[in-house]
Amino acid sequence: MFYDIKRLYGNKLAASDGEIGHIKDFYFDDKTWVIRYVVADTGSWLTGRLVLLSPHALGKWHEAEKLLHVALTKQQIENGPPIESHKPVSRQYEIEYYRYYGWPAYWEGGAMWGLTGFPVVMAPSKAEIEAQVDHRDDKHLQSMRAVTGYQIHAIDGAIGAAASFVVDDQSWAIRNLVVATGHWYSGKEILISTGHIKRISYEDSTVFVDLSKAAIQRTAENELVNTGGA
Repeated sequence: MFYDIKRLYGNKLAASDGEIGHIKDFYFDDKTWVIRYVVADTGSWLTGRLVLLSPHALGKWHEAEKLLHVALTKQQIENGPPIESHKPVSRQYEIEYYRYYGWPAYWEGGAMWGLTGFPVVMAPSKAEIEAQVDHRDDKHLQSMRAVTGYQIHAIDGAIGAAASFVVDDQSWAIRNLVVATGHWYSGKEILISTGHIKRISYEDSTVFVDLSKAAIQRTAENELVNTGGA
């Protein structure tokens, strides 16, 4: 199922033996367009500490309860490698993280999740994880909250701002960028496939797409017709 990611912000997180906090952010890979971690604010449970949760550990999301289940115990999470929120996630940290939980590293193999297209739990060996460090150290992890609000530029000019992302809750792949068009397209929100994102300039807070304004508008109008919109 596909979800607008902004609906998950602030949702509660429940380990197998109790609540552990709420969703603060997501770290995504801006090359493969997949969410790598949920950033959990642990609140009063682990005061002042943020923890990362890989989709390997994520279970069912209960929309009515605004609750996402995590297939880990509180003790496992508490004893996991801590992150420093003011620093980027290093590959050395990720090696320690994946080794601690015994999950296959996503940089191991050519698929979205290393050897598969989904975050499947298969215990890797220490040697298998470490063997990939030197030549797969080109990760591109970014904060999803930070990118929200970036200006969106088509080939022929600005079309609005990044409002959210649409995510597949099975693979945790990011399928679409949600664009708030402002005055350009009557203030409507439209979807642009992440396959059309050419690059992101973090210095200029801008996302560049390889489509013209006319092409984007035609796609948006076709979606309205196909879904019965006005």
